[in-house]
Amino acid sequence: MANTDEIDEIAVQAYIYAYPLLLMELTRQSGTNVTAPIDSCAPMNQFAHLRTFPDATFKSVVRPNADTLYSSAWLDLSQEPMVLSVPETDRYYMMPMLDMWTDVVAAPGTRTTGNGAGNFAIIAPDWEGTLPENVQPIRLTTNLGWIGGRTQTNGTDDYEHVGAIQDQYKLTPLSQWGTPYDPPTSLPPGTCDTSVAPPDQVAAMDAETYFTLFAELLKQNAPHAIDWSIVQQLQKIGIVVGEDFDFASLEPEIQSALEASVTQGYDAIINKIESGDYVNGWKIAREFKGTYGGAYLQRAYVDFKGLGVNSPEDAIYPFSPVYQPGSPYTGSNNYVLHFDADELPPVEAFWSVTMYNSGGYFIDNPIDRYAIGDHDALQYNSDGSLDLYIQHDSPGTDKESNWLPAPADEFNVVMRLYWPSFEIMTGEWNPPPIKLVSMTLEKDKYLLD
Repeated sequence: MANTDEIDEIAVQAYIYAYPLLLMELTRQSGTNVTAPIDSCAPMNQFAHLRTFPDATFKSVVRPNADTLYSSAWLDLSQEPMVLSVPETDRYYMMPMLDMWTDVVAAPGTRTTGNGAGNFAIIAPDWEGTLPENVQPIRLTTNLGWIGGRTQTNGTDDYEHVGAIQDQYKLTPLSQWGTPYDPPTSLPPGTCDTSVAPPDQVAAMDAETYFTLFAELLKQNAPHAIDWSIVQQLQKIGIVVGEDFDFASLEPEIQSALEASVTQGYDAIINKIESGDYVNGWKIAREFKGTYGGAYLQRAYVDFKGLGVNSPEDAIYPFSPVYQPGSPYTGSNNYVLHFDADELPPVEAFWSVTMYNSGGYFIDNPIDRYAIGDHDALQYNSDGSLDLYIQHDSPGTDKESNWLPAPADEFNVVMRLYWPSFEIMTGEWNPPPIKLVSMTLEKDKYLLD
């Protein structure tokens, strides 16, 4: 047996390595714990469509978006492939497909496959067979997986149009392809605890529960080829891919190491220093999201912050947490985000800026606006530049088209850049700073610090 220090280290690394797989599984159980599609939940191999943006009462997920409507589907490919059909559309959309390790395996959509109609067979790692003509194969790296679809939605008036697009997203078993197919109804519900959020369920697990579930999930969701080294290390603490895990039969030293890893591994994940650049008051992560290779701690940290992160090629989310270090944004001040005409976000799709309170949720406001962006009816200055007013009180009726309402207390903002350009990807372009505004005695004249 390896020495105690080595066993302790392997146990912590095992906890970190396993975390995405367990979080995905608990999220899958929670999201499929229904007998028919409803709201954000649906049985396996069926779509659940969100038809409206979250509002200020929504507390299920931190930092929700108000740019796209979600179409989510959990996949089980163990019996046969599922064919995803998408319609011709006039909207930017993407259908990122995640394996159970949270790697984005493919992302059909406007950027990658265009806006025409298409059919994509999602197949298991070991599936062999022949596909119909005009059906493109996408091989998932695990038998289970998740589609986290998003469709551009230009405000609440756009719900009906986008809903009609969502209704044309279809999942069909390959054996039923080409024939009329209605998904099964009245399926038995799952047995998971939906009263506790999946991240909290994972965090509350003891070592025996955590690693027993991990070993069970490994039977259907094989490690990636790049994981060969850690897979060998796992064997030293009794975890063998494809085999049952028996905590009680382990040496006391290994049991103790695994028990300690539940705290040590979790602490390492939640306390990781976030990677990325910090420019003009914006934290910008441009890499190591969506595909992670052997960066297991980065992967676990990203998943802890929020499952379903897009690849940077599809979207980058600059985050401005505070006005200055030690000086949070607050509704007692007024701010402006100014873009010169030649520094508007260079995106191929669209961009937005979203307001959150200190807890990461939307804020109730008199105009029910949680985000603002280029799909809104913005007023540009005569020289082509743009000012966005970030403040608690209205900047005046003549400026409300460019107003992002803030709460009376602390807040933070996220910029969303969909289909970012090469300049964004490389850091050649960065968002301008959000500046503090002081009103002078002269009406409508501002001093920017």
